[in-house]
Amino acid sequence: MNFQEIFTFANVSWPEIGGATIDTFIMLGISLVFTILLGLPLGIALYLTAPGGIYAKPKLYAFLSFIVNVLRSLPFIILLILLIPVTLLITGTSIGVTGAIPPLVFGAAPFFGRLVENVLKEVDKGVIEASQAMGASTKQIIFKVLLPEALPGLISAATVTTVALVSYTAMSGVIGGGGLGDLAVRYGYQRFQTDVMIVTVVLLLILVQVLQTIGDRVSTRLRRK
Repeated sequence: MNFQEIFTFANVSWPEIGGATIDTFIMLGISLVFTILLGLPLGIALYLTAPGGIYAKPKLYAFLSFIVNVLRSLPFIILLILLIPVTLLITGTSIGVTGAIPPLVFGAAPFFGRLVENVLKEVDKGVIEASQAMGASTKQIIFKVLLPEALPGLISAATVTTVALVSYTAMSGVIGGGGLGDLAVRYGYQRFQTDVMIVTVVLLLILVQVLQTIGDRVSTRLRRK
């Protein structure tokens, strides 16, 4: 490819870029919802069952921690391939937007769960002890003390996870996962269309910056309150 083709974006199909961008948002939105639905309870369970926790269960904590560590230690591209049978069982396909969502959730939920655990550990233990002294149940402590106190940190954790999911959606393009990552692989890498690669990368960078800025502002505002 010559420089003229690069700077005139001769190979870029803007409708296709638009469709891929929408696919990326769909993958990101759906996988983020399921990541939070699975990762938040997982993080709470890790916090509660940890040694010295409110509901200390060292064996259960060790088991949950092991599962989280295993899933977090696997490079996402390998996890994508390993989960193809599971993805086929759940969705009936291993490609496209639908086929990318299960591995995205499996990859991000343990990551978010560990972040949630760390955020909850930062909550002032004096507040928790005061709640226990007043006879609050574990459920009340979780929903009326822990989560409200940790909300700014949880927003920050969700922001970090969302940014990680953006990179995961891009990597899912290697197995035909759809979205901007798929365009970058099929056109930018396999067909050496540098202009397509540049456009997809710039769009992903903009998306990350916007998400990070929104998350930071929401978290900062909640901390001030």
